[in-house]
Amino acid sequence: MSGLVNALVIVAVAALVISRQFSARRLDADRRWWLLPAILAVVALREPGLIDAHHHTEAVVLLAAELIIGLGIGAGWAWTTRIWVEPDGAVWTKSTKASAAVWIGGVVLRAGLFGLGELLGVRQGGPALMCALAATLLVRSGVLVRRTQALTSADGRAPSYDRIPAYGGDRPRPAWKERV
Repeated sequence: MSGLVNALVIVAVAALVISRQFSARRLDADRRWWLLPAILAVVALREPGLIDAHHHTEAVVLLAAELIIGLGIGAGWAWTTRIWVEPDGAVWTKSTKASAAVWIGGVVLRAGLFGLGELLGVRQGGPALMCALAATLLVRSGVLVRRTQALTSADGRAPSYDRIPAYGGDRPRPAWKERV
């Protein structure tokens, strides 16, 4: 794919995922939560230019830093997402203001890495960013599934509310319906 197509894919996936996360959504922990990150990683790894051949060591270090930032953003995003269980056992999630702060911090760190790469003369492309986005989504989804499994009992009923480790409060709040 060309650089423009890579950039459009990255922007489209990020916009879709982020916009969906800031509205209350029912979470299905049994679905294939790893599929989108896996597709992004495969597309990124198939692209040439993941590592700059002229600055191999610097490019690998920058890619590793990008992946570490991606993992951190995913974990931070998942742990700042509010999760609650309805009386019928349905699990709901909604990203919070803290989640937005995690994303903003991640964008700032990634911009700093890009600037550092430019100073070093390392050619950076979309595949590295796509790998980091895949890592972010994979970690976020995995942590949310894990948190969801901790919330629901083995028989699928809602747990006692005194042990829900939801971010943003000790007690669950009822789901609200957002209107467009």
